[in-house]
Amino acid sequence: MKLALKIDVDTYDGTRLGVPVLLDLLARHQAAATFLFSMGPDRTGLAIRRVFRPGFLSKVSRTSVLQHYGLRTLLYGTLLPAPDIGRRCAPLLRQVAAAGFEVGVHCWDHASWQDDLHRRGPEFAQQQQQLAFDRFVQVFGFAPTVCGAAGWQSTDAALLQAQHLGYAVCSDTRGGAPFRPDVAGRALNALQLPTTLPTLDELMGADGPAGDDPVAHLLSLTKVPGGDHVYTLHAELEGRRLAPWFERLLIGWRAQGYEFVSLGGLAAGLSRDSLPVRAVQTGTVAGRSGTLAV
Repeated sequence: MKLALKIDVDTYDGTRLGVPVLLDLLARHQAAATFLFSMGPDRTGLAIRRVFRPGFLSKVSRTSVLQHYGLRTLLYGTLLPAPDIGRRCAPLLRQVAAAGFEVGVHCWDHASWQDDLHRRGPEFAQQQQQLAFDRFVQVFGFAPTVCGAAGWQSTDAALLQAQHLGYAVCSDTRGGAPFRPDVAGRALNALQLPTTLPTLDELMGADGPAGDDPVAHLLSLTKVPGGDHVYTLHAELEGRRLAPWFERLLIGWRAQGYEFVSLGGLAAGLSRDSLPVRAVQTGTVAGRSGTLAV
């Protein structure tokens, strides 16, 4: 059984403070993983625009956003200038690749992608993806082959642009088994590896056993063998205050018999031609506000 660890790095402080912690944890547990980086400005402060999104205030109160992200991050792009993550953190990003981890693109501007993608048209998606792709090449010296959309937000235009840019593996969606996306009757080549498990921030503070002990709940979901999984973690959470929780997960999953792999490692065992072709739609996920690509 394989469990792909997909690490979304959303913010400047998540990059410079959370990524080193995760590098140490993964090395100690000999776990492979994929780091997906935000390559442009950190404008997390603009998330205040989501205040009217259904479930947003509930999620903020449950997950102690201020406690986990810090006041400074929540002011970037509003009262504080937005730091350029790819430019300021380039040496650290290269260190991740040098340590042998798979690296890929998360986005250019996380806040803008999450809030503006569905209202600004195909040109916006293409521009944002091209900016992130180009910055990645500047930082690493090679083209990315793996990506995962910020906030699990995607459109047909975004899927087509990912194929145009040459991505082999994408993890933009929530769901189950791997598939190839269908866009207007055309089966794309870039594989979709959906996130199959809930995230810690979706479980924190939830009613019932899941909220009482999110780690135990996640381990219960993987206890019975049922195929491979993709787990998404965040450098801002599992790389900081929730690092002990993540270590419990690594120990528990190893005891259950899982092999930790990157997204590319999971895709390597799949036959592209035998995968189902499915349309990407919008839907909801318990514990997360708004709609997502499913």
